[in-house]
Amino acid sequence: MLQVNQYFDGKVKSIALQTETLPATVGVMSAGQYQFSTSQKEVMTVVSGTMTVRLPSADDWQTFAQGESFTVAANVSFDVDVAGDTAYFCTYE
Repeated sequence: MLQVNQYFDGKVKSIALQTETLPATVGVMSAGQYQFSTSQKEVMTVVSGTMTVRLPSADDWQTFAQGESFTVAANVSFDVDVAGDTAYFCTYE
């Protein structure tokens, strides 16, 4: 069964699924700045748009475009800034 999640007053929405190997979500973020917390290691891939991210323990922001991925460790927080609607695919380990 697919599970629909929404965060930040509906500005971030995702659908949870089980891939052949890992649990995952596919979602969309509206323009804005967000802080997410992890409970598992996450690998996030930008599907459409761009995502500017400040990873834990980093001072600088990095921008990831369509097709690019980044990894976030478990039990940390990270900041995201998107200028327009951005789609992503995220797996959890």
